[in-house]
Amino acid sequence: MLTLEGVRLARGSWNLSADLTVMAGSRVAVIGPSGAGKSTLLDLIAGFADPDVGRVIWNGTLLTGLPPGARPTSLLFQDGNLLPHLTAFQNVALGLRPSLRLSSDEAHRVRASLSRVGLNGFADRKPGALSGGQRSRVALARMLLRAEPLVLLDEPFAALGPALKSEMLALLLELVAETSATLLMVTHDPDDARALGDQTILVADGIAHPPQDTRTLFANPPTALTAYLG
Repeated sequence: MLTLEGVRLARGSWNLSADLTVMAGSRVAVIGPSGAGKSTLLDLIAGFADPDVGRVIWNGTLLTGLPPGARPTSLLFQDGNLLPHLTAFQNVALGLRPSLRLSSDEAHRVRASLSRVGLNGFADRKPGALSGGQRSRVALARMLLRAEPLVLLDEPFAALGPALKSEMLALLLELVAETSATLLMVTHDPDDARALGDQTILVADGIAHPPQDTRTLFANPPTALTAYLG
């Protein structure tokens, strides 16, 4: 279970507060206006930002104050955060060994992860030689290999066309189901929120609201969500 307890963060006149709980294994969309704090919410969980007050807790363990590498999280950005000078194999291998010095078993796991996302035969290609969808698959393969219980995604497929985005969302949900990970995904698209199927966190007016049933939220949206959706 993920808990943000009395969390408050201020940056000048801008602020974000969060008092919420996400049950383990949930698939949660994070939606709201640009600049409201959706990415900051993920940063607070992943350790790239610490709250001015409050605590971030995972399954009874205090995460607040821990560096990102010590937290049980995988964070995937829109660009996939791939290193352009490394091959697909090496970019995925970073999820296991930043030194890229792999044992034979670890190398096998990297190849298996690439195969799982449909990239057999692409291990030696660098990101510049891959399509947008293929780069997204490399990033997902690295996430799969890390197998962390908290998966955080910041609009990972926003640059893809509708059909490819739908395909990547389906693959993401398959991978998350295999590891029983807890998923939080920032999106601007209500259809993405509906595709995740469980709950949605609305971030608006300085508040990250507790998760609500997605269908219920969109069927009877609060004023802040109505203003955002138009």
